[in-house]
Amino acid sequence: MREAKNYIASVMSDVKYRNPHEDEFLQAVEEVANSLALVFEKNKLYIDKNILARLCEPERQILFKVPWLDDRGEIQVNRGYRVQFNGAIGPYKGGLRFHPNVNLSTIKFLGFEQILKNSLTGLPLGGGKGGSDFNPTGRSDREILEFCRSFMSELYRYIGPNIDVPAGDIGVGMREIGYLFGQYHRLKASFENGAFSGKGLTYGGSLIRPEATGFGVVYFIEEMLKDMKESIRGKEAVISGFGNVAWGTCLKIAQLGGKVTTLSGPDGYIYDPAGVTGKKIDFLLKMRASGRDRVEDYAQEFGVEFVKGRKPWEVKGDLVIPCAIENDINLTQAKLITQNKSKLICEAANMPCTKEAIAHFIESNLPLGPAKAANAGGVAVSALEMTQNSIRLSWSAQEVDRNLQEIMRKIYHTSADTAREYGGTLIDGANIAGFVKVADAMIAQGIY
Repeated sequence: MREAKNYIASVMSDVKYRNPHEDEFLQAVEEVANSLALVFEKNKLYIDKNILARLCEPERQILFKVPWLDDRGEIQVNRGYRVQFNGAIGPYKGGLRFHPNVNLSTIKFLGFEQILKNSLTGLPLGGGKGGSDFNPTGRSDREILEFCRSFMSELYRYIGPNIDVPAGDIGVGMREIGYLFGQYHRLKASFENGAFSGKGLTYGGSLIRPEATGFGVVYFIEEMLKDMKESIRGKEAVISGFGNVAWGTCLKIAQLGGKVTTLSGPDGYIYDPAGVTGKKIDFLLKMRASGRDRVEDYAQEFGVEFVKGRKPWEVKGDLVIPCAIENDINLTQAKLITQNKSKLICEAANMPCTKEAIAHFIESNLPLGPAKAANAGGVAVSALEMTQNSIRLSWSAQEVDRNLQEIMRKIYHTSADTAREYGGTLIDGANIAGFVKVADAMIAQGIY
């Protein structure tokens, strides 16, 4: 074990030296590296081939200028990013995020996580991510179109169905994907609908795609609860966020007999003891479609409690599901969750818990579903969309949903079985299972 730990320490020292001030990226790498001591001890070949160091260095980092004209006739300039992290098992695959907090560290952490997430699906997809520090909130439709066209005028050179396939993420929904794909289509002068996922149904999109991440999280929770001899029926869920992931989570939990009692945004959180169901779930779609960034609008619409400037983790619930953004739960909030006797926490967002929060959950024996396993439903249905595009067919919602359920069931059991094999947590199991497939492919293909 000492050799494995020394190797990891050496790699982490080098990664920190090469990537100073990239806190999110370093946090993601450290979490995975800590799990891999278990597998390096059993298979020294991964150390001999220096796989961890190779995995931590992106194959390609693309940074570009995005100039565009706003409604006042003024020229704005944003930064665009695409990090093609690892293509050992398939074309790069990962979303585009438009958010003012986006920087290279954010994109690298998301791309690194995407490598192992995509591997866990069992589908032939590499890991990548992209986006911009552009803030779509409050922008007109014309401004968003203008920005998307400028963004794609540079990015189109680096993507394609067998190269790199973007999708949506925070700030990038079906509207933005349509604008981006339209510009890609014009620039390439060919209809390559497999170059994007998350598209509209009229030009190659898949049913269930908008709901997929939330649905997948709930299917993962179902498997966790089965191992605890319980079910979702009758359970109350405390969640953060109010975007697509939260919407899909609310919808599926309601269908399975549970209820979601909280939602949150940058302005605070709402508490709805009757549950986010029926027309309330539909209202979430209206909020997103209108570009609103205030969860208080929900409270005003349905007459429920709004708590300004705070997060929902003080509310008691059986299931805790962070659906918003990275580092949403810190140690103080983690202690509130365990004091409230929650049955489990499942990460629907990417890296929503700080490392101190995760350590507390592990120490408290609170079951935790790790993001790279639990929120893989979005990329899984993206891959199913790519399959439908390649065979020129469109599957029913039931068929897509059935495939999604099976993929999420396999991800859970692969992660859980690997955790038991190596004597680690479910986090370790997901990290190791995702890593081994990519590492073996890298070894088989030589040094690159």
